[in-house]
Amino acid sequence: MRLGRSGKAGVFAALMLWYAAAGGMCAASQWAAPSPSSASSIPTSALLQPKELNRLLRTPTAEKPLVLQVGSRVLFDESHIPRSEYAGPGSQDAGAQVLRNRVASLPRKTFIVLYCGCCPWSRCPNVGPAYKLLLDMGFTRVKVLYLADNFGADWVNKGFPVESAH
Repeated sequence: MRLGRSGKAGVFAALMLWYAAAGGMCAASQWAAPSPSSASSIPTSALLQPKELNRLLRTPTAEKPLVLQVGSRVLFDESHIPRSEYAGPGSQDAGAQVLRNRVASLPRKTFIVLYCGCCPWSRCPNVGPAYKLLLDMGFTRVKVLYLADNFGADWVNKGFPVESAH
């Protein structure tokens, strides 16, 4: 059977209706706006690549940010960015309080870099809430280290410096 232009348009419309009814709802949820506290909600302008943070930390004349790890204490003790501080897991109330206490007395223009690295970026439960907390407190120079896979793969395995609490 040969379809003319209007017949093809009708088939296309029918397929689109079927897609919307059968699977479009699931697909639509993939494109929903990220939760305001997810890592995905952090604007790309606020992300800092590992190579760039390493350059900042190693350049004597560069402004040094306050680097805060907002993930697992166990991971921090095992290996962390030199001179970074543990500031509690950003996804937990107790961690948020540790972070709040650490920055409470700082000027709101302090350059702060947050990182976690517990898991792939898209699943990190910690950086989004910590980032939002600092913005809500009025901090204006907050960046988040973008670790696509995790701290080991995106920092340690790239040969960037680390230190351990052990």
